[in-house]
Amino acid sequence: MEPDLSRLIGLSVQISRSDGRVHSATVKSVNTVEATAMVEWQEKNTCRGKEVSKSTHIRDVCFFGASYIYNKCQDFLKILPFLLYIYIYIYIMVTDGPDSLCIPEIIRKEIDVVTIPGNGALLVHEPKQKVDLTKYLDNQIFHFDYSFDETATNGLVYNFTAKPLVQSIFEGCMATCFAYGQTGSGKTHTMGGDFTGKQQNSAKGIYALAAQDVFTHLNHRKYAKLDVSAYVSFFEIYNGKVFDLLNNKAKLRVLEDDRQQVQVVGLEEVCVTTTEEVIRMIQTGSACRTSGQTSANANSSRSHAVLQIVLRRNDRATTLHGKFSLVDLAGNERGTDVCSNDRSTLVETAEINRSLLALKECIRSLGKNSEHIPFRMSTLTKVLRDSFIGEKSRTCMIAMVSPGMASCEYTMNTLRYADRCILYTSVYDAISQVAELEEKTYAELQVKF
Repeated sequence: MEPDLSRLIGLSVQISRSDGRVHSATVKSVNTVEATAMVEWQEKNTCRGKEVSKSTHIRDVCFFGASYIYNKCQDFLKILPFLLYIYIYIYIMVTDGPDSLCIPEIIRKEIDVVTIPGNGALLVHEPKQKVDLTKYLDNQIFHFDYSFDETATNGLVYNFTAKPLVQSIFEGCMATCFAYGQTGSGKTHTMGGDFTGKQQNSAKGIYALAAQDVFTHLNHRKYAKLDVSAYVSFFEIYNGKVFDLLNNKAKLRVLEDDRQQVQVVGLEEVCVTTTEEVIRMIQTGSACRTSGQTSANANSSRSHAVLQIVLRRNDRATTLHGKFSLVDLAGNERGTDVCSNDRSTLVETAEINRSLLALKECIRSLGKNSEHIPFRMSTLTKVLRDSFIGEKSRTCMIAMVSPGMASCEYTMNTLRYADRCILYTSVYDAISQVAELEEKTYAELQVKF
């Protein structure tokens, strides 16, 4: 059954202009053959219009997405959870570096090429040059769930990213929040805590904020009947190998048990009861994490750090109830940008990029609801397997970018990486499925009555 697209006429929508502006418009007509819609708006006392095609990104044509389905088909949302899949399953947000232009960039008098107008939009003013050597700016806009500038605190970023996932682990879910971006863009600052010189305040990072909320939930009467305790583990993945940051960097093995569940053999899990205990563990683990020098950062994290907060039942088998994995990824970069040219450093960079590619493929497979999730592509995705497999997995991505002109290429690569992780959905197909379900339900009701 073809959906009645004429019902879209008259709806108020948000459209994105080529110059980065986002404003309201009204649907005036729909072409069912071409799968396009004509929208109009008033600008300086002049009526202007634009044709929107089916292939347009779902975030540019929000009236074809969740808002339309929610308003028109509320009765069917409970039996069609996939219609809002992207909004409840994979969250992607982008933030500027913690201090916008950092000290070296200010000394070099670099120009800020990133603008964040709001509503999840981010505009990059990419400098380019024509064949006749004429220089110009190519304004490229990206849309995400949320976007924040350099004035946003870690607490604000946490409230929109990891905080909604804390409650999910009390409901038996496997949640993951990871920070991705160029080295020096502020991933460790966001996940681990604010830096004052070389001193890090671990109490103000997403690690500690998540732990604080976990204990708040544990002490709430709503979850008193669960009878669970919190355990914390902290490890790093360096060159495809796993090391325990809470046990003198002991080398660990990643194996599958008889139930095909991935286990990190020998990983130390510490039972914790207060946020202060978790903060001390974060400080201990961060102090021995592998780091190195790159062209962008003199003290760059060269490993993926994973802090896991696990809820286990207080029974004899300490059964797993829920798990929250907070991942501070190593910075993505090209081998040519590493200060050292020795073989070990280049292999290290290649391994980082390979694991980041594997992570993207896993997220893309999740977005497509694919039957096969390629988590065996790297140690990182293998360790996070239970966060990718199953209906109870929840994933949040924080993409960090550096706004300086010298980092423009890296910024574009980071934004494209995040953009490709977003689920592309043909909402026309979703509307068709709703229409078919309406017809089926109506037929069943006729039979019953």
